[in-house]
Amino acid sequence: MTWSVYGSYLVVVVLVVIAPGPDTMVTLKNSLAAGWRGGLMSVFGIFSGNAVQGSAAALGLGAIIAHSQPLFLTLRWLGVAYLCYLGFQALRAAWRGNYGTLQDTKQAKSSGFRRWREGFLSNVTNPKVLVLYLSVLPQFLNPATTSVLDALVLAYTVAVLGSIWLLLMLFFVHKVRAWLQRRKVRRSLDAVTGSALIGFGVALAAQS
Repeated sequence: MTWSVYGSYLVVVVLVVIAPGPDTMVTLKNSLAAGWRGGLMSVFGIFSGNAVQGSAAALGLGAIIAHSQPLFLTLRWLGVAYLCYLGFQALRAAWRGNYGTLQDTKQAKSSGFRRWREGFLSNVTNPKVLVLYLSVLPQFLNPATTSVLDALVLAYTVAVLGSIWLLLMLFFVHKVRAWLQRRKVRRSLDAVTGSALIGFGVALAAQS
């Protein structure tokens, strides 16, 4: 794999990772609910999910899952259910509108594993991520000369750049946190993120 090929791959990956998706919405939801630490744990969870799916694709396991109809459908419907579950949680919070102060978010710090789990599951149960790896990676690999290490480098590049993008968003959210914690703003954001998560779940369910 040459540097020019890798540079072209970076352009494609950057365009993919900056597009809003379930990972973005989960990070936003948890950063509002549990502060900087909650958002950071979500990013770590999403990175872990990306690493798992990228490794599976690079090692050939992803192709087996993608071509096994029962496995792929199970993964797909688990993803649909989980995205809708997270979406309804956010919509319920928007409906109730019972938000505390900035200091109250300290109570959520003990739920760091929950935030990590939500990020991990939102990514690893999304078959679109696996399909992305399986459709994009082969375009930049030469079967005659490419090693498993090259494939892993390309796969982990997605995980790293995706995490960097989410951290930048998290940094921005932290900077304007006082404004975002206003009740009217918070309810609007929860309504938007909840609707978006359910929308992603419905779109995933509707795909053939």
